[in-house]
Amino acid sequence: MEKASIMSQTTFQSPNWQRFNPGRILLEGRAFFALIAIIAVFSLLSPHYLTISNLLTMSSHVAIFGLLSIGMLMVILTGGIDLSVGSVLAVSGVFAGFLMQGVEIESAGVILYPPVWAVAVLTVGFGAFIGAVNGVLVAVFKVPAFVATLGMLYVARGIALLMTNGLTFNDLSGSAALGNTGFDWLGFNRIAGMPVGVIILILVSLLAATLLSRTAFGRWLYATGGNYRAAELSGVPTRRVTISVYVFSGMCAAIAGIVLSSQLTSAGPTAGFTYELTAIAGVVIGGAALAGGRGTVRGTLLGAFVIGFLADGLVIIGVSEYWQQVFTGAVIVLAVLLNSLEYGGSRKT
Repeated sequence: MEKASIMSQTTFQSPNWQRFNPGRILLEGRAFFALIAIIAVFSLLSPHYLTISNLLTMSSHVAIFGLLSIGMLMVILTGGIDLSVGSVLAVSGVFAGFLMQGVEIESAGVILYPPVWAVAVLTVGFGAFIGAVNGVLVAVFKVPAFVATLGMLYVARGIALLMTNGLTFNDLSGSAALGNTGFDWLGFNRIAGMPVGVIILILVSLLAATLLSRTAFGRWLYATGGNYRAAELSGVPTRRVTISVYVFSGMCAAIAGIVLSSQLTSAGPTAGFTYELTAIAGVVIGGAALAGGRGTVRGTLLGAFVIGFLADGLVIIGVSEYWQQVFTGAVIVLAVLLNSLEYGGSRKT
């Protein structure tokens, strides 16, 4: 009886001890504390860092990484990976630029100039199609996600090069006479002082967070990543969930491609090079488990801001580009190490 009482007391007190454990709080909130530390350090090193205009500029840069990271999070939660997002960003930007340049219909002898909203819709649909191909390869044909998306990385980049012949679509601002102006609005305009790209990131993040926390799809997604076989036996439509997250990732990459091309008012096949690694870094720094089943949109956004604010801060204080890569790589390795400490004790059954 005494032993049972001690066990009961231990069971009751253990959660409270873990909840107020300072080390665990620091570990779980590492992305937030890292972001605070980065802002504090660079604010001391440069008087221009912590200004409203610079923060908004850096946030515009983070919007690109954030969109890719949100899409990557959805895939990683299922235990997968999407190495093609950087190339999908590039080919989506090129596709949008191709539409903005006009689509020639030789049989009719006319050139169509679709309005900007149609360009955006078609480009996002194009990204969704690429994501669906990835999802079908992984979910239906059982191709390892690493291999399937690595192959798509090269395919998408190759298509972008073929569409442009290795060149760049310049001056995508459109023409009033053709009725296709406004493409650069996403990159340069602001609503209530907030860059449009950041607003798009917020909307996509809210959508992803709602899907994960308030829908059956979110529960299915976490279950699929936690234990695929058990989820399948429990009636979770694992194939549909897997395909859906790759479609979502492709759409996020396409939106990022549109925003980036709008900011540059040009689209080139080399855009987004190695951005897939930055997206993965944002997810990992945000505390998601690479094995799947654990991660949040909030943490991923913080991870994206850590990467973006660190990179821009190093540029502002004049650090060499080579050292920038060293610092960024060190942050990623540290994040993976901390993830191992947090999730090392838990294994899938």
